[in-house]
Amino acid sequence: MGMKLLGATILLSLVDVLQAFAIEKKGDVFKKTACPAFLIFENVAYLADMTFELPCKCKPEEASSVVWYFQKNLHSHETTVLTDFNGTVIVDSSHVRAGSDLLKRFSIRLFSLIVFRAQLRDSGHYLCGTKEGLFFYGYDVDVQPTGQITVAFLDNDQHVQEDYAGKEFTLFTTFWDWSGCDRCGVRGEQRRIGLCYVQSARLKPRYRTALPNVTSCGSRAVPARFQRLIRLRSPEVAVRSCLAPCPEKRVPEEGVQSISNIIYKLGEKPELPRVPMQYHSQPPKSDLVLTCPGARPEHAVAWDKGSVRLYRSHYLLGVRKHMRLFIDHGNHLHLQRLRRRDKATYFCWREGELVAGFQLSVTFQPRRQRSPTDPESVFVMRAVGISFAIIIGIFFLIHLSRWSSQVFRKVAKS
Repeated sequence: MGMKLLGATILLSLVDVLQAFAIEKKGDVFKKTACPAFLIFENVAYLADMTFELPCKCKPEEASSVVWYFQKNLHSHETTVLTDFNGTVIVDSSHVRAGSDLLKRFSIRLFSLIVFRAQLRDSGHYLCGTKEGLFFYGYDVDVQPTGQITVAFLDNDQHVQEDYAGKEFTLFTTFWDWSGCDRCGVRGEQRRIGLCYVQSARLKPRYRTALPNVTSCGSRAVPARFQRLIRLRSPEVAVRSCLAPCPEKRVPEEGVQSISNIIYKLGEKPELPRVPMQYHSQPPKSDLVLTCPGARPEHAVAWDKGSVRLYRSHYLLGVRKHMRLFIDHGNHLHLQRLRRRDKATYFCWREGELVAGFQLSVTFQPRRQRSPTDPESVFVMRAVGISFAIIIGIFFLIHLSRWSSQVFRKVAKS
């Protein structure tokens, strides 16, 4: 028992040493990186719904915490403070909802700002500084939309967009690396995300870019007179088929394998789920959105309906009109206006591995037999009785008036 306590103490001491070393190493980076005398903004671009991280690349050595500021437009009077002034804001990314306010979608870790599920309105200037208003470093963040994204299926001989050359600027797409294959052991798909970029000698000099005279299309470095023409080009995604082998699975121990074989021979082998299962019960004509656990828009994610592969070439949003079942560009599976035939088990793959299952049942409420004492039945019978009495009254009034008129005529003639 004493040896175990000693080992635990040594392990905790090593963890403390490693954490101190990480902080000290971070401090060395700040010592080596001098803050610019004139604040400039580094351009970065992302696709909507992605999560991005902005490191505070420089700060004075004596500053123990940083404050992050967000400005939609430079020198704007509307500034959002993204901190609790202690640099300890932590947000659970699994609880972040798309479309929520920026103040509910950020976190600060080791002086870096993390924004979860970025939205178009998150585009703007992000500044790292102090609570007194001294700025150390700045970013020009461009979040590009997915609503009008262009998709090219390379297996169908489709091609990505060609460059556009104007008088004062050139538009082109910068592609990220191909993602991994989204399935293993069967035919899968790969995606390659491309963002819109512009090259021009007219860019504003206060913005720093990776290449000279090149910045993302939504950057504030682009002159305002170019914006209308730049909106004609959208981000794009290229999709192609792939085939990847599955990793070798761990073989059960000899005793466990023997017991499993005996049960199988007796015909009583239990059907254990291969992946964690979620259960959804939905009423008909409702909508359901399924999210693959732990997946982000930049991940390779695939969906199956039972044994049917839901390939993007047929089920990606926008491929066909009036789609009830489709996959959006954030890797979510949408089922709209649910019907009885939508009842199935849906599986999701993440980075080539089957990770979760969703068992969906469409419930139809049985018709309830009403008794004569139900309030609804009493109301209906009362309404029918009153209506019937009114009709009978009108009928007698009509006949009474006709009889009275005939009697009056006979009296007048006599």
